[in-house]
Amino acid sequence: MLGYGFPEESFKAGMENQPDAIVVDAGSTDAGPHKLGLGTSIVSRQACKKDLTLMITAGAKAGIPVIIGSAGGSGGRTHVLWTKEIIDEILKENHIRNKKVAIIWADIPKAVVHERLEKGQVTPLGLAVKELTQDRLDATTAIVAQMGHEPVLKALDAGADIIICGRAYDPSPFAAAAIHKGFDPAYAYHAGKVLECAALCAEPGTTKDCMLGCIQQDGFIIKPLNPNRKCTTTSVAAHTFYEKDHPYILHGPGIEMNLKDCSFTELGDGSVKVTGSRLTFTPEYRIKLEGAMQVAYRTFVIAGIRDEIMISRIEEIENSVVEQVQHYYREIPKDSYSINFYNYGLNGVLGEIEPRKKPAHEIGVLFEVLAQTQDIANMICSTVRSTFLHYGYEGRKSTAGNLAFPFAPSDVPFGPVFEFSVYHLMTVKDGMEMFPIEYYQA
Repeated sequence: MLGYGFPEESFKAGMENQPDAIVVDAGSTDAGPHKLGLGTSIVSRQACKKDLTLMITAGAKAGIPVIIGSAGGSGGRTHVLWTKEIIDEILKENHIRNKKVAIIWADIPKAVVHERLEKGQVTPLGLAVKELTQDRLDATTAIVAQMGHEPVLKALDAGADIIICGRAYDPSPFAAAAIHKGFDPAYAYHAGKVLECAALCAEPGTTKDCMLGCIQQDGFIIKPLNPNRKCTTTSVAAHTFYEKDHPYILHGPGIEMNLKDCSFTELGDGSVKVTGSRLTFTPEYRIKLEGAMQVAYRTFVIAGIRDEIMISRIEEIENSVVEQVQHYYREIPKDSYSINFYNYGLNGVLGEIEPRKKPAHEIGVLFEVLAQTQDIANMICSTVRSTFLHYGYEGRKSTAGNLAFPFAPSDVPFGPVFEFSVYHLMTVKDGMEMFPIEYYQA
């Protein structure tokens, strides 16, 4: 993950193998819709520049392309321009000249989505996705789509030295590098699927280290570049199915991978060879759309509780706090705001499906208020906090306060809250239709 950092020694070991390309995935929806909606990056500028400096300078010295997928984290225009600025700065500071840079844009105009929606060419990705109405589309701040390998391949064919991709299907930049050299797309994509989180496919696993992918005619080899890590059949196979809803069918832009008959073989030097990957190109080319809209403002508080009597009745008390606050602000419609509690040490992670019902001797409570404006969120959260702090429950021994606050001030105004308004598949003509490429000489 670009900006997470990696050992320079591992990177240098990789360069000693004379690779044909340096590829890094820079984005994900794992952090939710906030970064896309607000146009901010997942990592800091300094961290991103540190990683890119090693990659850009090494790529220039070796004369091989550097490919960045999902630039800036979400791959929108703002994120791509942010990454471009960093790269231009690195090239200038290191006196690297005459490099052809390709920018592959992944921004999708709302008018296009609306048109395809009317034609029935936009469908939700999963049952939990809300209906895409015109109002939700209008409220969406940005829409991107995951590109396949085709635009990256075109940029490579055009001789690009540095390729900055907007939002990309994670394996696509890796696959394009191998397909560009004439290798089987099945092995190219499967290797990309394993490599896109780098050393997470090794033991011990991490996203903060480098890996080498060697594509061959009859399979591919995944090799760690850090002597403290090794790949096993289990670690590589496990990452093959990482973040997928089917054990061996993996869908991507215009492709379907079938990995049912794959074999994973340890080679004895910490690397694993994979064979048997299959891939078909789908008759209908569909790309995944991601769009974010602002839905509220948030204010939250973190506090600790160590009273076993209170802990034993915590959910009952929290419900009573909500009732008191709602009654106090009865002029504000209840459906215009929400009050949520997360009880860590009880069921803060799994919620109602937590199987272990015995609470810890102390718990941490995070409570939040979501409202239509920041002022309203601040106001209601303040009342929740003070009501909760001094709530008189049966058996209470001290009236000094129920909550221990680690910070002052205790209330944290978070700002705007986003949700995915667009999380859909859209039918397109081919893998190039929605992803224009812009070149410039640096």
